[in-house]
Amino acid sequence: MSLDQLIQKCKKNDTEAQSNIYKLFSGKLFAICLKYSRNHVEAEDNLQDAFVTIFEKMWQYKHKGSFEGWLKRIVINTALQRYRSKGVFNIVNENSIEDASVEIEDNDAVEIDFLLLSIQELPDRYRLVFNLYALDGYSHKEIAKMLDITTGTTKSNLARARMILKNKIENYTANKNSQSL
Repeated sequence: MSLDQLIQKCKKNDTEAQSNIYKLFSGKLFAICLKYSRNHVEAEDNLQDAFVTIFEKMWQYKHKGSFEGWLKRIVINTALQRYRSKGVFNIVNENSIEDASVEIEDNDAVEIDFLLLSIQELPDRYRLVFNLYALDGYSHKEIAKMLDITTGTTKSNLARARMILKNKIENYTANKNSQSL
């Protein structure tokens, strides 16, 4: 059965088609949930909530653009909504932070699991802005609109996230290098 046929059946609340859509996309969508969640359990909750929304709003998909892109947008918005409702996007002094970049030297091996864990450990407001900007390619203007904050706040939160990650990576590589001596 083609993807278009599955989508049409999902629009008619066909549970077998919904199960097939879930099987096709849950892996990729769970990876997105992990980026926006503090831990594995929260990511599972976000994925479940996202699929509930996906199947409730399937009728809104108009076959314009990629279906996978439409799904990803719902997953991201589901995760962000959880944090919006908790009020984690406090205003910070936008001028108090300078942009920090994270550079990893070629000889510094940083495992992907360490990087994912480091991102997950960021405070919510920093993690979400970092993921939206650095990993998903949204602009500061788009992020500000999505999170209902100013562009200055998104820039500040991104800079703070980068500083935290930079410090974690530097400590990790320093510890790794001292252990190998």
